[in-house]
Amino acid sequence: MIRVVIYLILVAVAAYGVVQFADVPGSVAVTWQGVQYKVSLMTAGAALLAAFAALYFIVAIIRAILRSPRVLSRMRRTRRGLRAYEAMSHGLIAIGAGDIAAAQRFAARANQLAPGEPLALLLNAQAAQLSGDRAAAERTFQTMAGRPDTKALGLHGLFIEARRRNDPQAAQAFAEEAVRTTPSLGWATRAVLEFRCATGDWAGALALLERSKDALDKATYRRQRAVLLTARALATEGSDRDAAKALVLEAQPLAPALIPAAAMAGRLLAEGGSLRKASRVIEKAWRANPHPELAQAYAQLRYGDAARDRLKRVEALARQVPDNIEGALAVARGALDARDFAKARAVLKPYLEAPTKRVCLTMAAIERAEGNDEGRAREWTARAVNAAPDPAWTADGYVSDHWLPASPVTGRIDAFEWRVPLTGTLSAQVIEPAVEPSAAPASGAMVSIESPPAPEKVAPSAAPEPAQIKPEPRPEPKQLQPSGGDGKPAPVIPLVHAPDDPGPEAEDESEPPPAQNDGSWRILG
Repeated sequence: MIRVVIYLILVAVAAYGVVQFADVPGSVAVTWQGVQYKVSLMTAGAALLAAFAALYFIVAIIRAILRSPRVLSRMRRTRRGLRAYEAMSHGLIAIGAGDIAAAQRFAARANQLAPGEPLALLLNAQAAQLSGDRAAAERTFQTMAGRPDTKALGLHGLFIEARRRNDPQAAQAFAEEAVRTTPSLGWATRAVLEFRCATGDWAGALALLERSKDALDKATYRRQRAVLLTARALATEGSDRDAAKALVLEAQPLAPALIPAAAMAGRLLAEGGSLRKASRVIEKAWRANPHPELAQAYAQLRYGDAARDRLKRVEALARQVPDNIEGALAVARGALDARDFAKARAVLKPYLEAPTKRVCLTMAAIERAEGNDEGRAREWTARAVNAAPDPAWTADGYVSDHWLPASPVTGRIDAFEWRVPLTGTLSAQVIEPAVEPSAAPASGAMVSIESPPAPEKVAPSAAPEPAQIKPEPRPEPKQLQPSGGDGKPAPVIPLVHAPDDPGPEAEDESEPPPAQNDGSWRILG
């Protein structure tokens, strides 16, 4: 409505101006070849305007004729760009659907219409991956890595191909290059962290985590830093206990429920005489996740205490999380050391209907320590063979006797969880943490998991004494690469938005496809 009013006002003003101009007296005389032409001022103004309009149209026609070759060339490029955009779109859709023939056909058409375009390069690489032509895919990714606009994508593709051909050195080099050029790449940061953890470069892993903390949420950053600090403390504990203590005391507040950090911090604080602080650290972790290592560290806070004193301390810790099997087992072991067999039996009584392996072995140790009935001790030992499994440090099907900062299978940081291993083949298969150098697997090979031997009859003297079990040396993590069951690289599942993405649920941060007219502009730049 406002626009209509403004338009009417402007028309009225223009009409008023014309009327006023027409009422102005005067004339215009023009002499041409001895002939004098005399017209009114209004007529002369109208003729002048008409002349200017005619001149404008003549210039426009001449300009259009002169520009027609350029316009026709632009129209051809636009039409070619639209056809190339259509070929790339259909080709990427064919890749997502797994249609190899269609993907190759559209890739060839895109190369013909728009060679060197980023989407065309991506289509070529994914079509080559889908058809199993690794060499062609790697050549395309090399080309992409040499261009500044597609360098990150090219390095990602080269990294994936290096992992598939079991070349960890090349994969690490590509990931390091990606981190140097684009520090915000999450996949590159994770890969470099995994490589550095696999080689025990905890200082380098911490430095990289510090540089990339802006790309992580606060909780993830604190947890991963605590894990890496704990791993570095465990690595330096044997050579420099003061440095190890400083590292673990920095890690423990970042993740109070991290069991290895809490146990080590409590042990080192107790050695320094800070018994109250050591108790608080262990108790806080115990309330979050009861664990035998915490119970053992809490029982041995005071060096040289009598067995009765250690039992009282463990009982106080177990009361903080009542009706928990870890607390019951800790009290039973303490009572066994203190020769209080009645209490040991009493705390384990609620778990005897469906005992786990540790419950059975602890009951066998009680029977053997009392010396009443060797047959009952052997019976409990035999029941341990088929008893339910106990929780263990588990990550990606790998079962370890001790906590490790990263998974030896995938390299994932903070992968180990204290839980019962999965039922089935892997639940009874424990990979030994110590591997002889001569038997160590080659770089990039999977560790074969051997089936456990048949249980043998345990002699009475060979029964384990729970209170005297000493921890074994911690295993060194091994760098392994994922592969198929036959030792070959995992199959390719290429998708349209990133090379070898695991599935369609991955987030696609790209913008929605533009309209048809905009598509040619994107391709032609």
